[in-house]
Amino acid sequence: MRVFLPSTLPALAEALRAGHVGQQPGYAVTPALREAYASGDEEELEYSALTEAARGSLRMLAGNPAAPPRRVVLAAEIPADGVKLDARAREPGRVLVTAAIPIDKLASAHVDDAEAGTDVRAAAEALDAADAGDEDARFAVDGAEGHELAWYATQELSYLAE
Repeated sequence: MRVFLPSTLPALAEALRAGHVGQQPGYAVTPALREAYASGDEEELEYSALTEAARGSLRMLAGNPAAPPRRVVLAAEIPADGVKLDARAREPGRVLVTAAIPIDKLASAHVDDAEAGTDVRAAAEALDAADAGDEDARFAVDGAEGHELAWYATQELSYLAE
């Protein structure tokens, strides 16, 4: 099962040092996500799960203002028995990863370009207000989500974490 794991650049650096990504919430194509999108092929559903994980990265950045303002999403191949469904109203693709994921199980990383930093920082600061329904805050979050995440091969992860 392809699972998208929210992260930050400092968290990525720590995972590389440790040799694994710890247990954490992730996002995948779940039955609840399929139900939320009546139409859409597998690729579109995976993009939706990736987008949910990018929002999770924003939450991590909100909790660590010293982190570089770049959303990071790690994609991993995890056996289905290594995840537990944990769908929520705003997060139908949410799963809980039940064991640490070795770095060699990562398939890729998806990361904001540095130029997105101003929008990403503003979105991280506005996220709670956006969740509460504030339209101006929602506009700030949309500003970050308007940036496409760049794809990185696993061989490039150490360069991102420097």
